[in-house]
Amino acid sequence: MPVVAGGRYAGGLRVAVLRYKERGRHDLADPLAALLAGAAAGLVAPGTVFVPVPSSRAAARRRGGDHVHRLARRAGRRLGVPIVPALRLVRAVRDSAGLGAGERHANLSGAMAARPAMPGAAAVIVDDIVTSGATLAESIRALRSAGWLVAGAATVAVTPRM
Repeated sequence: MPVVAGGRYAGGLRVAVLRYKERGRHDLADPLAALLAGAAAGLVAPGTVFVPVPSSRAAARRRGGDHVHRLARRAGRRLGVPIVPALRLVRAVRDSAGLGAGERHANLSGAMAARPAMPGAAAVIVDDIVTSGATLAESIRALRSAGWLVAGAATVAVTPRM
């Protein structure tokens, strides 16, 4: 499955993502969404929808809203792609910061569910950062379980170890 990213999660991009995500710098949403849209453009075809990875309610409150949904919406507008919030968390998960790859996969295993697939739609999963791939793997599992065709994933950044 293709996974594309706007850049490496290092240097200035890392600083910008952290400021946007953790420090309330919503003014960075447009430039980060532009990077996301640029990365995702090659995955867009007729019937494509962007499916943002969900944030927990606590994280969304702490961050002034669902930061991934905001990025997906803005990138989608740039590309003419609708946003479909098809994924939801069905149980509590730990913050993944500081967890190793195996711990991230165990933490997220079975944590998501998806609403039934839209006929003729192909999902492109949208997230801010891909680190171990655990979030994308769980998103793919949940979407496919609900009958979705998953065309790929697009993120703002990828960690250097990927």
